[in-house]
Amino acid sequence: MKLEDVAQLLGAKFECCDDKGGMDITSVCASDLMSDVLAFSTSGAVLLTGLTNAQSIMTASVADVSAIVYVRGKRPEPGNVDLAEQKGIPVLTCGLSMFEACWRMREGGLVSAADIGESR
Repeated sequence: MKLEDVAQLLGAKFECCDDKGGMDITSVCASDLMSDVLAFSTSGAVLLTGLTNAQSIMTASVADVSAIVYVRGKRPEPGNVDLAEQKGIPVLTCGLSMFEACWRMREGGLVSAADIGESR
């Protein structure tokens, strides 16, 4: 699935890096605990989170997460859009709850990054 398709499924808006809408997204990782993201995400995943500080961007960079979607109507903290642009990580925002966003991603055909990790 393309990132632009993820944005459409979630009714999400690009905050930066909208030129990367054509990138492939292979799975979903949903958590507000960045330790879980490091443990269970896979390369090519989109991260759904409500944690809007620099830690989410730095964790996404380390974990090779392709994009971040902030859920629950949350907005990136000041300066974090610039940090995400520097790291080349698209940031999107949506008004959905974490549950609803996960449900839509699953209905759209994406699997959990944790499921991919278990099948290795």
